[in-house]
Amino acid sequence: MAEQLEATVSLVNDKVQFTGVSRSNPAVKCDYFPPIGDGQGYTGLELLLMSLAVCSATAIVHLLRKMGRDVSGFKVSARGLRKDTLPTTFEKIFLDFAVTSRDAEDIDIGKAIRLSEESYCPVWALLKNNVEIVTAHRKERMG
Repeated sequence: MAEQLEATVSLVNDKVQFTGVSRSNPAVKCDYFPPIGDGQGYTGLELLLMSLAVCSATAIVHLLRKMGRDVSGFKVSARGLRKDTLPTTFEKIFLDFAVTSRDAEDIDIGKAIRLSEESYCPVWALLKNNVEIVTAHRKERMG
């Protein structure tokens, strides 16, 4: 049986501001840019970028640790370029991974990124045939 995930969004003002919840987690405020909204929350595409960033980060950190590598810090910067025509979806997404580790080598990080794309990150799997995703990584100094 397939695992089911649920989320609920509810309108909270007279424009397009919503709150979104899943499980018993705190609500996330969502809104759109003026004049449609008030810009008081995340847009759907910003949430999609964050979703891809956290999904890939979770997989990469897990894989590096499974390889026996120390990971004391990890940061993903995600940037999406939107199309000019409607729907203004992403045409390209850039993911920049910064890994803080005393023993992970570039080859380990690259392997973890490839495995995240190919097998472990469901958000990446959903996006990769529709959006070009470009990755870069670097190892940060400890301390």
